[in-house]
Amino acid sequence: MSNRPIIDWEEWLASPPGQYVLEWESRQYDQVVADIFGYHAVQMGLPAIDTLRENRMPFSALALDGRAGPHGPRDAHPDARQLLCRFDELPFDTQSIDLVTLPHILEFSEDPHEVLREVSRVLMPEGRIVVTCFNPMSLWGARQGLNRLGTLPFLPSDAQTMGFVRIKDWLKLLGFDIIRGRFGCYCPPYRTERWLQRSAFMEKAGDRWWPIFGAVYMISAVKRVKNIRLVGPAWKNPKSALTPVSAPVATPTGTHGKTPRDPR
Repeated sequence: MSNRPIIDWEEWLASPPGQYVLEWESRQYDQVVADIFGYHAVQMGLPAIDTLRENRMPFSALALDGRAGPHGPRDAHPDARQLLCRFDELPFDTQSIDLVTLPHILEFSEDPHEVLREVSRVLMPEGRIVVTCFNPMSLWGARQGLNRLGTLPFLPSDAQTMGFVRIKDWLKLLGFDIIRGRFGCYCPPYRTERWLQRSAFMEKAGDRWWPIFGAVYMISAVKRVKNIRLVGPAWKNPKSALTPVSAPVATPTGTHGKTPRDPR
């Protein structure tokens, strides 16, 4: 599986709207992962932010896809374990990871559903996944749609924006239960910090009046594994199964069920 080219992704993350998104997502990840416990946590991609900094698991790693080109304007994981791998073939054992975060990974994958399937494979039962994506049902998504008319794209080029409901349905099909959903970044698609600051009042207004139209959303879900139960006959007396059964005795013909006399 090859990743879609992330054209100007590094430059966009360093821009005012990119910093605006990273700051919001950093706060959300800090709140969500702080109460998730276990031993092993993995962040997939986007080293520009540390999604696991508030998590207290003893072992954490940053997984990067070497074919994806630039990963961000800076590395927020100076001491983290880093590895290069395919996101659809993670180098972890089945049911070995307690937490996986995917900050804007699905949007640049040619097969995002396969990436989610691989994450589901490596997650332990009751393991957690946290996903962030751009929201196509927002002012930013509408502005991005204008690039079909020849305008310059506002979001990173070739980002495959996917709706909240679509990701939620995929997770449910893979056996996840949605724990939390959150939208944010309600400012209009301004490119300058000055105008973003002037419209900062829209954060509270949007969260109250049009909550599902934020430019970015987060989904937190837990992996459920149903217990396997053997279905069979319920013995009322368990000892009866161990009681030896007498072999039937053949009755000689002609006696009509009577006990034969001793020939002597």
